[in-house]
Parts: sequence; structure tokens; C-alpha cells
Amino acid sequence: MTAADYATDFDEWLVQTFAGVGAFTMLIVLVEIGETSVTPVRSSYLHVIGDETRWPDIVQLFEGAGATWNGAAFFQADRTGLVRDPVARHRLDALLRHLESDRSLLKHAEFFDGHGLRLKIEEIAAD
Repeated sequence: MTAADYATDFDEWLVQTFAGVGAFTMLIVLVEIGETSVTPVRSSYLHVIGDETRWPDIVQLFEGAGATWNGAAFFQADRTGLVRDPVARHRLDALLRHLESDRSLLKHAEFFDGHGLRLKIEEIAAD
């Protein structure tokens, strides 16, 4: 498949990641993107056991979060694939603690807007 075969950048990323790793656990941080800020609003993790999930499926899951968001950051919980629930919860908690003090960690995420299009986080130079 080529990039033209996917409806969103997220769809392409998910299929490519699954092809490279197989089943994996992803840590998810929903964010509110402001003009010069990115604020985490909700988080969770998800075990990906196939490559059929598409952006509308993910958005439907996010609707249950009960939060306003316009971006989502995805991190693999482990480079080698799936992790057990207690490990995923622990890694998500650690990620959120680190994000509280260092939002630049988001540049290491697969980062998408509310339409599933890839975003890039860049630090704003202090004046």
C-alpha cells in the first residue's frame, strides 16, 4: 500500500508500525493545542493486535474521554511489542509525570491533530 491508500497519516503510521513490530501497546495522551502551548487533558493505553483500526475508530474511543482535545500523542510502550496491563499503566504514569515538567517529550511522539494528520512539535525560542 502507498500513502494514497490511507485516509489519514495516523492510518499509515499504524499499519507501518504494526508491519514492523507486530502487536504492540501504545500510550495515548490527548492534548489541547493552543497558540503557543500543548496541554495534556486525558491519557490511556491501547493494545494494538491488528492493523485494521482507522482514525474514525480512534476518535470514537476518544469521545468517551469526556474532554475537549484537538491533538493526540502516541508512544509505543515498548519497542518490541505488547506489554502487560500493569506495565502499560506504570509507563503511562511515568510518561505523564515527565510531561508535566517537560512538554518537549511530545516531539518524540507520533503526534496527530483531530483529523488524524501528522503534526510536529517545535520549541518556541524564548525572547
